[in-house]
Amino acid sequence: MASSDDRKLRIAIAGFGWWGRHIAKRLTGHTGITVVAVIEPATAVHADIRAAGLEPLDDLGTALKRSDVDAIILTTPNPVHEEQVIACASAGKHVFCEKPLGLTAASARRSVAAVERAGVQLGMGHERRFEPAMVALKSAIDEGSLGTIMHAEAAFSHDKLIGVPKGDWRTSKAVSPAAGMTAMGIHLTDLFISFFGRVKTVQAMTASRSLGWETGDVVTAQLGFEKGMTATLSAVLHTPHFIRMHVYGSKQWIEILNESHPDTPGGKVKYLVAETGQDMVHKELAWEDAVVHNLEAFAAAIAGTAEYPFTAEQMVHNIEVLEAITRSAEDRRTVEIAELE
Repeated sequence: MASSDDRKLRIAIAGFGWWGRHIAKRLTGHTGITVVAVIEPATAVHADIRAAGLEPLDDLGTALKRSDVDAIILTTPNPVHEEQVIACASAGKHVFCEKPLGLTAASARRSVAAVERAGVQLGMGHERRFEPAMVALKSAIDEGSLGTIMHAEAAFSHDKLIGVPKGDWRTSKAVSPAAGMTAMGIHLTDLFISFFGRVKTVQAMTASRSLGWETGDVVTAQLGFEKGMTATLSAVLHTPHFIRMHVYGSKQWIEILNESHPDTPGGKVKYLVAETGQDMVHKELAWEDAVVHNLEAFAAAIAGTAEYPFTAEQMVHNIEVLEAITRSAEDRRTVEIAELE
């Protein structure tokens, strides 16, 4: 970014599907970030892009040559993330990648190495870290308010994708492995890593209950952490909205229940704290736009005014966990993260 304090971060969004449209809408009128173009090879969608007041581009290469583009936001299919992150870095553009960063740990490492060589900023689409309830929970964990962390449970389920046609990339085991992991579960593993550090072992299962997708529509996993605590997660692709995080400590437990998806404004968040011998504390927090908060943190890191709260090691490790869950679900065995290193 230029040195002028009033200079906006100028971005191009790659992909104008569900999430690309959501980000474009959220950034409309933002004081510090402006969308200058949308990259979408499906030209039939260009009319929608123009209707949103944005300029359509046919390919990523065109955007990478433009001097009025500082950064690219990738909302593209999972298998092309590595190639596109490396292309952006090679062109000297900052890059914000929607999850997952890669489908294998080796792929994620190559992407991180490329941005580090180029000296550009890498952002990750794990907005749930920026939810006020998650910020409060992490603070309580870090301060020791819960005592010894015993176990955690998390769920992220909804039916937003049930209209996706069976030939879509989201239904493919090769492109979106382990049912809802790349769509939803990977947000939960990112939160667990931010709370507890590195995962040591993984045991996972998937099932196909109603959608008939090759990848399945249910995933559940058990995680063992290097620090000794355990955790379970589940993601269901065909059920009414349900988002929950529950961390059990020897002194307190804290539960968070989200009434709405991160893309839906207005839903309340319930924050419950329990301690033996004390009345349960019930708090209600308002919805905040965590997606925009994440992009603002990305912009601040580019400007040099704050460090981005995701480390490269955390980004890669989350993909190690994804790969371990994929392998475990396929083979029905315990997978050691060390196997992937």
